[in-house]
Amino acid sequence: MTLPDISTFAVDENTLGAPGKAVDTLSTAADKVTGIDAIEQTLDRVTGFDYGSFFMDLAADGVWIVFKIFVAIAFWYVGRWLIRRLMAFLNRVYERRGVDLSLRSFLSGVVKALTYVVLVLTIVQVLGINTTSIVALLASAGLAIGMALSGTLQNFAGGVMILLFRPYKVGDYIMAQGQAGTVTDIRIFSTQIRTVDNRVIYIPNNSISTSIIDNYSQERLRRVDWSVSVGYGVDAERVRSLLLSIIATDGRVVAEPAAPVVYLASMNESSVTFSARAWVRNADYWDTFFEINEKIYGTLPAEGISFPYPKLDVTINNNNKN
Repeated sequence: MTLPDISTFAVDENTLGAPGKAVDTLSTAADKVTGIDAIEQTLDRVTGFDYGSFFMDLAADGVWIVFKIFVAIAFWYVGRWLIRRLMAFLNRVYERRGVDLSLRSFLSGVVKALTYVVLVLTIVQVLGINTTSIVALLASAGLAIGMALSGTLQNFAGGVMILLFRPYKVGDYIMAQGQAGTVTDIRIFSTQIRTVDNRVIYIPNNSISTSIIDNYSQERLRRVDWSVSVGYGVDAERVRSLLLSIIATDGRVVAEPAAPVVYLASMNESSVTFSARAWVRNADYWDTFFEINEKIYGTLPAEGISFPYPKLDVTINNNNKN
């Protein structure tokens, strides 16, 4: 490279007489030389760059990325198919082993969630993303989310407690949290019940696991109670024998654990109340209760026994004076 001619710089006698100014002038000349060198190096790099190799590598990387995306999509669909097959296999195992319906639903939900997590992590790894950092991120995010969603985690724990202690199962008729209905599903976070008027209610597992649960279906037999009020002056033994004959002749009434009984339960202001009790199978409870109610209502009046009703005696005192 040719250095600029120093003689081109105007240096007068005053400059020569001032050493500081001369040094500044020489520094400026050196900076110009350095700048020219940088420009020439940049031009050499630009003109000497292998653009063909660059674009070939870029195209190859693009093709590889597109290929990995297609592979990830294929993994997703194949993974979903395998998960469905796994769930169908588990259902067959549940049926062969006689696993309770409540436990089936809960376990299937947990297994399905875990398999989808594994599938997503596998796809991420296929895309070339470091899963270690993602797992660490998920762990830290899970802690934060767990603190924010503590109620949801409590519902999950409540579901586990329900499955362990089994206060009810799918198919049971229960009353809890002021709601009554048949349990149709026990999920990871909630219990689903269907009411008699076909409404579907979801109760959080944490709430239902820590509350009073009235299970009407757990026992094989249930006792049916009737309260029958008759007027005063009626023969108590005759009422008792009529009620016993009505109840005992019903084929759904069982003799164990106790035979049907009738007691004189209370003597009220205007009536005498008899209490009748009988044991039936759980499935026959309501049919027996309603049908025997109808028989009692038809039989007692036919036998001359009336049902009392509130009466009000009104006395009119006519003391009109002319």
